[in-house]
Amino acid sequence: MKYTLLIAALFVASCSSAPKPVQQNANAAASADKPQSVLSHSGEPTPATSGEKPKWTQSGEPIDTSKFDAVIIASDRAMNTKPGDESLKKAAAKAYFDRGFALTEARQYAAALGDYRKALKLNPGDAESKKWIEQIIKIYDGIGKSYPKEGEEPPALPFTKVSK
Repeated sequence: MKYTLLIAALFVASCSSAPKPVQQNANAAASADKPQSVLSHSGEPTPATSGEKPKWTQSGEPIDTSKFDAVIIASDRAMNTKPGDESLKKAAAKAYFDRGFALTEARQYAAALGDYRKALKLNPGDAESKKWIEQIIKIYDGIGKSYPKEGEEPPALPFTKVSK
């Protein structure tokens, strides 16, 4: 019986004095309980570690916006001749909204956001522009990216006509 207790005591002592595994990464202990993605091994700051969403990127399908661009140019010129004319402002707001909607259908959300914001500035009561701004922000939130701040929206993707 003495030998059994002695062997058990030696076994427990040898197990508890075994060297602990060395961690290769100082952050590994802190994140050992969290699931990791491929990005967490890339060295890039991730939203989980930096607290910020990744920056938006311009994407989508290039589309021909030339007819929308022409209407916007004409509307802007008309507004410049009569700056206080509310009907001209509403017409310009509609032109920006129409191009924004076409860009939304082409999944060019960053550029569309800029057009909806311009439409809303020209016609502050435009519920449709407000709705689409909120929708695009939800899309960016859904994919875990920040959305363009006002004034940093890119132009539409360049469209190249294919000749036959």
